Amino acid sequence: MNIHHTRHHQGYVNNLNAALEGHPELQSLSLHELIADLDQLPESIRTAVRNNGGGHANHSLFWQILTPESGLAPDGDLAAMIDTSFGSLDACLAELRKAALTVFGSGWAWLSHDGNKLLVEKTANQDSPFMSGRTPVVGIEVWEHAYYLRYQNRRADYVDALLQHINWPVAGKMPG
Repeated sequence: MNIHHTRHHQGYVNNLNAALEGHPELQSLSLHELIADLDQLPESIRTAVRNNGGGHANHSLFWQILTPESGLAPDGDLAAMIDTSFGSLDACLAELRKAALTVFGSGWAWLSHDGNKLLVEKTANQDSPFMSGRTPVVGIEVWEHAYYLRYQNRRADYVDALLQHINWPVAGKMPG
């Protein structure tokens, strides 16, 4: 995870900053505002912002919702929304796991907030639920760089381990 954080995530930040050079009108936008409306961007930087801004936003959430502790459970409003949307935490995690295992190639599986409900979705590459008007609550990265050093090609083992280390108290404080 150290290499993942210091090299991959930092690369997204550096490349996003480079794409925004010469566009001071965009530098005052928050990261979420920037990626939520890609059509507002000049065509010449749109792809770079989508890939690198999305990568930065996705990883920023990813690091926040992980914990070395295992077995934490959601509580409060998030627990109630999970029960309403999925029936139980186990059902929610099963859908999230299935999504993570069925992302073709590289991308993310998400537990996202869409109005008054939660949903599980997948995005390709570094796309974010923010780009579709939703708010991510939990994200599981399934790019090989996220797990290859420890799990080689065993994505399922990585996903199972990661699902045990979700920091649900932090996830419950995500905006939505």
